[in-house]
Amino acid sequence: MIRRLWLVFCQTATVSVAVLFVVSTLRPDLLAQSPRNDVVTIREAPARGEIQKIASFSEAANRAMPAVVNVYTTKETKIPRHPFMDDPVFRHFFGESFDAQTRKSANLGSGVIVSEQGYILTNSHVVEAADEIEVALADTRRAKAKVVGTDPETDLAVLKIDLPKLPTILFGQSEQVHVGDMVLAIGNPFGVGQTVTFGIVSALGRNHLGINTFENFIQTDAAINPGNSGGALVDASGHLIGINTAIYSRTPGGASLGIGFAIPASTARQVLEQIMQTGQVTRGWIGVGVQDMTRELSESFKLPEIRGALITEVFRGTPADKAGIRLGDILVAVEGQPVTDSTSMLNLVAALNPGKQATIKVVRSHQETDVQVTIGRRPLQRR
Repeated sequence: MIRRLWLVFCQTATVSVAVLFVVSTLRPDLLAQSPRNDVVTIREAPARGEIQKIASFSEAANRAMPAVVNVYTTKETKIPRHPFMDDPVFRHFFGESFDAQTRKSANLGSGVIVSEQGYILTNSHVVEAADEIEVALADTRRAKAKVVGTDPETDLAVLKIDLPKLPTILFGQSEQVHVGDMVLAIGNPFGVGQTVTFGIVSALGRNHLGINTFENFIQTDAAINPGNSGGALVDASGHLIGINTAIYSRTPGGASLGIGFAIPASTARQVLEQIMQTGQVTRGWIGVGVQDMTRELSESFKLPEIRGALITEVFRGTPADKAGIRLGDILVAVEGQPVTDSTSMLNLVAALNPGKQATIKVVRSHQETDVQVTIGRRPLQRR
């Protein structure tokens, strides 16, 4: 009897083990335990076919590209005549063939059509001292361009062409641009033809670069190379947010290292409107030299914080001189707007209308003093 029970037990155990093996191999999910409340759930990504496709920027490029033009300039320069030409014996034997001659040099850049009337924004350095300017459109049309006005202090220029049915670009809100926004740079790098490059906004408000007098650059890693100057920096909708101006490069040829700078569209628009109306840009001026405040300077003046711009020079006969601003004053506000450094001071004063009285707040002998200044007109700067 015992032997028979033992055989039944062994057979049952063998069958159970066999069933357990088959189930664990073919349907392991049947043996899984129910998840407890304290078990961490890890979410997996969907299958490859379910992943949403990355949006293309072709629509933005197609919207902006027709309004971006190639700018070709030529300039004649005189080749100095050889000193031997002053020798009458030399001239007797060789004649006048060695007299001063002219040589043509060519330059290229880009521009953006901003008006159906033919106004084009580009960089001042692209058309500087050019004797002849030709613009090539994306639709293969070409036209001679004339300079309406330039503003070397922001490195902007306005050209005009006379052609019908011109494509134009829409201005975006450059004040609403954020670091990390996707952007496209459109231009004519190295003269290879219209090219679109892609990147993001790397930084905003870049200044103290020594490129222009007034600097408030948008920095981008979209590839910008020689020939892109004056071209468009557009957002993901194809709207203009900047004019490509400069790059950081360690090579003489200026190859892109992923650090490019563009003038914000808001600045470009202000310059554009003034040049279209008067042919030049008018800015406020008080006639002082300034430098940034540093920790050492703040400590020497016994100031509780680093702010403002130190007046290092007051030019004689200027609005600042007439208003009583002194050497060593620390300019901390213009019309109620705080001055953080010399660049902000320059921008705040430049935005004031010449002839208008403005309140300038300075720190003098540890006391804040309001000075009334009649704003002058900033002298035109030439490159």
